[in-house]
Amino acid sequence: MPPYTSKYNPIEHRLFPHVTRACQGVIFESVEIVEELIAKTKTKTGLQVFTTILDGIYKTGRKVTEEFKQMMEIVFDDYLPQWNYTAVPQI
Repeated sequence: MPPYTSKYNPIEHRLFPHVTRACQGVIFESVEIVEELIAKTKTKTGLQVFTTILDGIYKTGRKVTEEFKQMMEIVFDDYLPQWNYTAVPQI
């Protein structure tokens, strides 16, 4: 298995080697360079990477209230829903 991948997620196995190859031999001088390299990655079968840089500063150790959990909508993906989902907070 490729390094840093889950043994149960086939998407990671198909995509991460290509991301690794795209970044080989490059000195990461900025986050933008890494984002650009990863965004250019795609496979012969059409898997493509979309990147988003989160530049906010987040506090660690915060606890989520039960009320917030009840309001949080979880949207599961059609393919491999146990691994691919989106949490959509209701404001």
